[in-house]
Amino acid sequence: MILSLCLGATLGLAEAAVPVRDFTLAWTHSVEKIVWEEDWRIRDDGRLTVAAARIRGSGAGMEPPADAVLVDGAWTYHPALPPQAVLRLTRSHFTADYRLCWQGGCMPLDRLIPVAEEGAVTLGWGCRG
Repeated sequence: MILSLCLGATLGLAEAAVPVRDFTLAWTHSVEKIVWEEDWRIRDDGRLTVAAARIRGSGAGMEPPADAVLVDGAWTYHPALPPQAVLRLTRSHFTADYRLCWQGGCMPLDRLIPVAEEGAVTLGWGCRG
């Protein structure tokens, strides 16, 4: 079976599945307009691990951690976050949506799963499809 990233409003009820093992979540800070990116990997047990993160600038509430290194215009670091069973992505009609990137391309998350209502949470988890 192929590992996939499942997306939905309720854990276990996937509304979309993307057959990827590695992916990047990217978004733009609503006030500072600075791009933030996180590289994720789906483990064999379905949990998600973050491998690296990048902040393409700094601003209010977006200071890079002390161990971040400037690489190609982005502050790059390795978040100290344990494996996650599920990602919770709060979404809004008033800000740019998350972008899901894999295999060299990106697409707005709303092309895979629309924002149901203001402040709705989209869940992401590792699944087998």
